[in-house]
Amino acid sequence: MGLIDFSLSDVGEVFKDIREAITGKAIEDPNKRREIELKLAQLEQAINQGQIEINKTEAKHASVFVAGWRPFLGWVGGSAMAYVFILSPLIEWACSIYGLSIEPPQIDGTMLFNLVLALLGFGGLRTFEKTKGVQDKH
Repeated sequence: MGLIDFSLSDVGEVFKDIREAITGKAIEDPNKRREIELKLAQLEQAINQGQIEINKTEAKHASVFVAGWRPFLGWVGGSAMAYVFILSPLIEWACSIYGLSIEPPQIDGTMLFNLVLALLGFGGLRTFEKTKGVQDKH
């Protein structure tokens, strides 16, 4: 389980395993098990809804330090991608042509690529919200 893969159901599984380790038995009644799974799903949904409300409030904030962190990350990620995949190779190529022994600083493109893809995914979700008309109307 990675940090990104974490969900409340993982927490539920941990608590279930702890309870079974302490009592030595599992919940055998399928109705009781479904009831507990439903409660966990409802709790996870409530937490997600709360985070959505926090995100809406944060995006409306007047301070650029509160509302502007997402665009900032987008610009930083895009700039870093441009450097890693365009500018750095061009600098290396130009230096090899002119016989210069200058090597530009290296950035780990793998981690950067994963980060930018995640940001693009969030952007895609926002676009989907707008097309469905469920975005904030303010």
